[in-house]
Amino acid sequence: MTAADPIGVFDSGVGGISVLREIRRALPAEDLIYFADSGHAPYGDRPESFIGDRAAAVVDFLVRGGAKAIVVACNTVTGVAVETLRARFALPIVAMEPAVKPAAAMTKRGVIGVLATSRTLAGERFARLLSKHAAGVDVVLQSCAGLVEQVERGDFDGPETRRLVERFVSPLRDRGADVIVLGCTHYPFVSALIAEVAGPGVTIVDPAEAVARELTRRLRVEGLTRGGTAPGRERFVTSGSIEDVRILLGRLWEDGVQVEAGAA
Repeated sequence: MTAADPIGVFDSGVGGISVLREIRRALPAEDLIYFADSGHAPYGDRPESFIGDRAAAVVDFLVRGGAKAIVVACNTVTGVAVETLRARFALPIVAMEPAVKPAAAMTKRGVIGVLATSRTLAGERFARLLSKHAAGVDVVLQSCAGLVEQVERGDFDGPETRRLVERFVSPLRDRGADVIVLGCTHYPFVSALIAEVAGPGVTIVDPAEAVARELTRRLRVEGLTRGGTAPGRERFVTSGSIEDVRILLGRLWEDGVQVEAGAA
């Protein structure tokens, strides 16, 4: 690994683009490889063995592509497989986790809500997170089956997406949550709708910026920060439909993005 090598970022689909954009803001000179495992999305309700196997295959693909560090832009993979990935691959691996700690510090009513996949909410890692950082706070958990699929379809504010958001956010609102944690990287793309349904006075917390800061710190510690003033480049790879991902990236990133097929 050298400082000139790219950073690998992956998610089950396009949700991790919400993390990639924060990484780009924080590290404008770095080359980035983004792998959308859209051919196997969503991960949220899959068996742990499946998620672990997919995560290992994608990280192996990114490492073979020269990645100097990996960002797991998927809360589900963090909950299921990040320790295994760190034991297997000898490079910095930065992972997502729901921002329970800052949410607990922010709440004025003592009630926070967490929107996430069922697999994330059921994991031991998330249970430890609650035990460590949410003592004395009422935490309302809400799994959001179907919301990832809506984002993958590019439906951010249509009638079906609105119906799902109202169904998932209403219990948090009714319990008095004044902070809502987005526990899946797909959810920031419907954050405006979530905020609308939640109502005034509710803060929406997205951990993507904190992940970008941690990645920046790790690269500096490892001496892997790329120098110079030339802007970094992005490379996009998917296991799914190249055309579908290209169209979505035209909305989520920029027009004219080239997407490659990746056999991870």
